[in-house]
Amino acid sequence: MKVKVATTVFGLLVISAGLAVAQDDTTKTTHKNVRTVSGCLQKTDDAKEYKLTTTKGGTWEIKSDAVNLAEHVGHTVRITGVVSNAAIHGAKEDAKDEAKEHGVGENSTEHGHLTATGLKMVSESCSQ
Repeated sequence: MKVKVATTVFGLLVISAGLAVAQDDTTKTTHKNVRTVSGCLQKTDDAKEYKLTTTKGGTWEIKSDAVNLAEHVGHTVRITGVVSNAAIHGAKEDAKDEAKEHGVGENSTEHGHLTATGLKMVSESCSQ
């Protein structure tokens, strides 16, 4: 009897863990703490900040102590990094999406702040 109860409890724990993982996989991209974004990298007026513009027109303010961004200005790059205030960023982007559904801000694009942890050059030029 003890074995049967233990097996049932173990089975329920495995199912619960599987559901938790499945729910985590459905997290909207805009809510993730770590993101990978691609686009054209440009320098800003701030000495330590860069701007990445995506093909959809979204913009990201990029900073990094770990990645040499300066050598990729004017290049199309894929940057992975940590989103600043990811929960707030996600809520803001959800509000934009909701507004778009009601015909407000139809041309609104994603904007965020990212601390780069990795960079891959896609092209030595930007198509924008």
